[in-house]
Amino acid sequence: MKINLLVIRTDNPEVLKSQYEKIGFKFDYHQHGNGPFHYASEQDGFVFEIYPLTKSMNKPDGNLRLGFDISDLSVVIDRLKSTDWIIKSDIKETEWGTIAVIQDLDGRKVELKNK
Repeated sequence: MKINLLVIRTDNPEVLKSQYEKIGFKFDYHQHGNGPFHYASEQDGFVFEIYPLTKSMNKPDGNLRLGFDISDLSVVIDRLKSTDWIIKSDIKETEWGTIAVIQDLDGRKVELKNK
């Protein structure tokens, strides 16, 4: 099984889109039918979307943990240190590979793994 879609919701899609672009995502702004406008990034059969909160939601889910394989982890982490990303755990070797953990503006932890 392989994940092909991940949707996160936020009260500030534009800001979160800009934040995720700093780790390598490229987004398009669009709408499906009568649904809300949102940002979508597609790479290698995986779609990552950033939607606004629904009317029944009063805040984003900050408990969700995400993980992405990226190239040049050390270069990306060095660049993120001067941005709005919070570095929760700097680069380290683990049994799963070389990783770092960062946190987005909504409180989600994002594990970045060196490809």
